[in-house]
Amino acid sequence: MRLVIQRVVRSSVSIFGKVHASIGRGMTVLAGFEDHDTEEDILWACHKILNLRIFDNENGVMDLPVGEICGEILIISQFTLFASTRKGNRPSYIRAARPDISRPLYDRFIREMSGLYCGHVKSGIFGSDMKVEILNDGPVTIIIDTKQRE
Repeated sequence: MRLVIQRVVRSSVSIFGKVHASIGRGMTVLAGFEDHDTEEDILWACHKILNLRIFDNENGVMDLPVGEICGEILIISQFTLFASTRKGNRPSYIRAARPDISRPLYDRFIREMSGLYCGHVKSGIFGSDMKVEILNDGPVTIIIDTKQRE
């Protein structure tokens, strides 16, 4: 499971020209899945995201997790996070899980995050052609790969 977490001022996802979900201050999480991802990866990722201290405290130091600032979370599926550009100029997505594997993982990730977080968790629609607007705050962007957690 590969994640790109961005601290945002605001973020939204539109589908067919209509805003499907939007958040204010918080984080946008782009999530990609591979065949070997498990429930353990999802749970670990949820806890890691919710405990990331990437929001400023009263002294302007990144020391607060999303819950302490009452932030919102927007989760977007993005298989291109597993793009390989080793050969040629056309990325290969062979490491990305097929939809029959990644859709249940994505749905589970949203359910787990929603269950663990007391604030708003919103999401895009898996497999849709989405237009994502992100106003990155900082900019702060964190990349997490659940297979590199040791």
